Parts: sequence; structure tokens; C-alpha cells
Amino acid sequence: MRSLLFLGLSASIGHAANSTIYNPIFPGFYPDPSCIFVPERDDTFFCASSSFNAFPGIPIHASKDLQNWKLIGHVLNRKEQLPRLAETNRSTSGIWAPTIRFHDDTFWLVTTLVDDDRPQTDFTRWDNIIFKGKDPYDLASWSNAIHFNLTGYDPEPFWDVDGKVYINAAHAWQVGPYIEQAEVNLDTGEVGEWNIIWNGTGGLAPEGPHIYLKDGWYYLLAAEGGTGVNHMVTMARSKNVSGPYESYEDNPVLSNANTTSLFQTVGHADLFQDGNGNWWGVALSTRSGPEYFHYPMGRETVMTAVSWPEGEYPIWTPISGEVSGWPLPPAALDVKGAGPFVNHPTPELLTFSNTSSLPAHLTHWRYPNPSFFVVSPPEKPNTLRINPSNINLTALNGNYAGPGGQSFISRRQQDTLFTFSVDLDFSPTVIEEEAGVSAFLTQNHHLDIGIVLLPPSASTAILLPGQPAEQEEEALIPQIRFRGESYVPVPKPIIAPVPKAWRGGKLRLEIKAANRTHYSFSVGPAERQSLMQTLLYASNDPVSWGFTGVLLGVYATNNGRKGTTPAYVSNWQYLPQGQFRD
Repeated sequence: MRSLLFLGLSASIGHAANSTIYNPIFPGFYPDPSCIFVPERDDTFFCASSSFNAFPGIPIHASKDLQNWKLIGHVLNRKEQLPRLAETNRSTSGIWAPTIRFHDDTFWLVTTLVDDDRPQTDFTRWDNIIFKGKDPYDLASWSNAIHFNLTGYDPEPFWDVDGKVYINAAHAWQVGPYIEQAEVNLDTGEVGEWNIIWNGTGGLAPEGPHIYLKDGWYYLLAAEGGTGVNHMVTMARSKNVSGPYESYEDNPVLSNANTTSLFQTVGHADLFQDGNGNWWGVALSTRSGPEYFHYPMGRETVMTAVSWPEGEYPIWTPISGEVSGWPLPPAALDVKGAGPFVNHPTPELLTFSNTSSLPAHLTHWRYPNPSFFVVSPPEKPNTLRINPSNINLTALNGNYAGPGGQSFISRRQQDTLFTFSVDLDFSPTVIEEEAGVSAFLTQNHHLDIGIVLLPPSASTAILLPGQPAEQEEEALIPQIRFRGESYVPVPKPIIAPVPKAWRGGKLRLEIKAANRTHYSFSVGPAERQSLMQTLLYASNDPVSWGFTGVLLGVYATNNGRKGTTPAYVSNWQYLPQGQFRD
């Protein structure tokens, strides 16, 4: 049986156990980490993560002590920066792995917008892009996308000692599984000829390259094995930036493949130093165990200590829930930025007052229609008004949503055990008008409970067991509906009339992690929570899949009909209740 909270196993790399790192450092959907230390910016560490179809995209976290990490903003924060994110087709499309670097007093963020529905041989599948900015705390500082040609993904910039600048990247692996390199003008996106510099060690899909110059050697780090349970970190080195690179004989340098650890899929790593010259590594991991069935938070960011002897390859501490590491900088919470500290298990209560805006950590799926969301509207102050979108969470086909936007706003699931709930004021008048809450992974993987206007004949259940069915005089009545979408079996839809005594008032909708493997979905009158009824328990296996992690949020839709009735959300709560780390 797995233990709860901070009961993980420690591991060391031969140095004194001077600190303890608790993994994941970024709980929830924060994969493909890239991190740097910038002494010129108040001795601050900055990390970027991939975001796929989520918006705002490419979150940036900052810390001064490697212990307290704050969401300071997003690189992709305006539609005009990259309009094509609105057009992506498939849930695995969008912004793939970024690399963040600092050079000449400028932050550089290089990444790929991937149309994953197109063949790997189609060069239009890969839209490789550069963002640059002077101040990562200022959203307006980040530039519009600068595009460059590459039939591949996972690009990183590298400045050599002679002043030349390169892009290192993964070629489309189903076409040619190798790491390639070209000279680049980062200001214009002009690239030179692409050359193969390493074929990897033979593992599936060599990708995520990073080059580090140390002790006269160019060390090349990459991920191999695919982003599942065979994921691993491998390395090679050369005396020349363009190779040839010789593989390390003791590869992989980091992997949890073929272990019983809760932390699996470890890979896609980056290395950086702190102010004392100590080395640290970050990577992605899923808390799935080797069974790889239940991991709704998806691929998260983990950190470990690294020892890098002169002239040798680095030695990584294995990833676990608790990792012994180098001495840490003094604790510091004076980090700028509008977002929360991501690794603080703090209860969240959003009241949507007329002096507030939407918090920085709230997330949409692709670009939202700004008119769909109004904070503290005059007709119902201290609520969030959500106007319905024509499409629901599955949208057109489970992959494409069209340009109109979805009425969905969410926050990441960041704890193994939690309760997420909202008060919903919603009076539908047209058939199939619906508003509710969702455990949303992608358009084709989500579990929802909502209020929807349907005929009485649509009912399949009675919410209050032991109570006789109420006689209905209306042709359409508000009903509670659960339904799910996934590539694996989901519970059958449940439709139960809202009890007459509950109609006309606010309802409380709740999603709770009952344990590591199941959610409960509940509803009741907002003013009398003792009457809350659990509609069902559902496995989180249907939302444990792919590249992203569960978003907990609220939606409103007319399900393709003509309805325009808004939903009003208040008393938004997320309560962390436990974290499994081993």
C-alpha cells in the first residue's frame, strides 16, 4: 500500500544529505521542463513547461530557493502571438516541449506548435517558433512568434564560444530518428543547413536535446524510449559542437523503467547550476507506478541533485518522492508575478468580486472567446458569468473545436486527494442548455456532471433513493446529467431530475478524489450542503492518458442548439487533501 504525504524513500549520489527535495516540484499538468539559473535577475531560477492546447500557454515558474516555485506568467498569453493555436486538430497537438535560455540580457523560448493529425512526413505538421522577452514577469514583454523551418520538434538554442548560434532539435523520428543541428539567426528565424549530430543509443524517438559545454567537452543530453514507461535520459559528448558525438557507455543516465517506483516515465530532462556551482536536473514523470493505469495529473515536473565530476559524465540521483540533495539557498518568498506558489498545498477560494480579474493560473482549452466570461456582472455581482458556447467539451469530433472557442475555464488537479466544487446559478430555458463541472483531460477524455434542460422521459435514475418519482407537469425540466468520454470504457450516462425542492436556487456541484483511483461526483442545494448526494463513483483511468493532465473546471454549452442562457458561478473552491509520493 502506498503511503500518503511525505513518506517517500530518499536516495543520494554520494554527497552529504544536505537538503530534501519533495517531488513533484510542479504537481499537475506541467510536463517537459526546461530550467535556468539567472544571477543577473536577482539570483532567480526560471522553468518553462509545455502546454499543448491549453491557454494561456507555456507557463513560467520562478524560484529563489529551489523550494518555493511561483507561477509568474505565460509566454503565450495573447492570441496575436500565435493565432494558429486556435486551429489545432487532435488532443495531442499544440505547444510541445519548450527550451528556455538567457543570453545577452534576453530570455529566449524556443518550441514547436505541432499539428499531430498530419503525417510526420508533412513539413507543415511542425511549426517551430521562437519567442523572446526582456522581462518574464511582464506578459507584454514576450514577442510574437518568430518562425523557422525544421521538419522536427523539441528545438533548443545554443550559443557557442565563437559567437555562432545553433538550433539543436529532434528530427521527425518516424522519418529519421536522430538529433540534428543548424546555425540560426534567432531574430529572424533564418536557419542554415541541417546536419545529423547523433543517432541516439537505439531507443525509440531520440528527442529533447540539450547541449552543455563543460571542461572542454560538448555534452549532448536527450530523451529516448518514448514518453511512456520506457522513457529514459541518455547522453553523448564531443570535442566539437557539431560532433561526432560518442555515446556514454553507461547510458541511460536517468530512468525509472523496470522499477516498482510510483514515479514512472522519467525523461525529457534539463540540467542547470545554482549560485554555488552545484548541479541540478529536472525531468518529467508520471505518478502511475509500473501499472500505468491511474495518473490523472499526467506528466509532472520532478527535480533531483546531480554530481558532475570534472571531465566525466554527470551522475544523477534517481527520482523518488524524496530526494537528498545539495544545500539549498535560504528560503525566499519574495518572487514577483501574479500567480500562486505551485507547490504550496493551499486551499483555493475564488469569490469573483468586482475588484478582481481571472487569476493567472486559470486555464482554457485553446483560445477562449473573451465575451464568454464576465467577472462580477452587474446583474449578479460576485459571480463569474459564463455564456454558453455552441460546442460542448467534446466539441466537433473529440479533436477539433473550430474557431469559436469553448466556454470552459479550469485549474489543474495538483493533488492526489482533493475536493473541487462550485455554486452554480443556472436557469436553462431551451432544451439541451447545460452547465456543470468537469474532470477534463482532453476533448476526447473527460468526465462531467452538469445541469441540463431535458424532457422528463430522458430520466434514467432518481437522485434521492427511497423517494417516489415526482410528477412533472412541464415538457422540459432541469436534470442532473453525468456523462463521460474516453478511449477506454466510461460509466453509462446518468440522468436524474433535479428535485423540485432544489429548483430555483443555487446548486453545489462537486468532484472529489475519493482515493488514488476514483472520483466521486456529487450535487446538492448550495445553502444546505448536508443534503449533498453522490451521483456515482468513476475510475480516473478514462482521464489518465496522453501528454496532458486533468483540468478541473466549469463549462456552459447549448450542445449545438439555440440556447443563450448564461451560467453564474460562485464560491469556487479547490481543497488539497493529500499527496502520494511513494
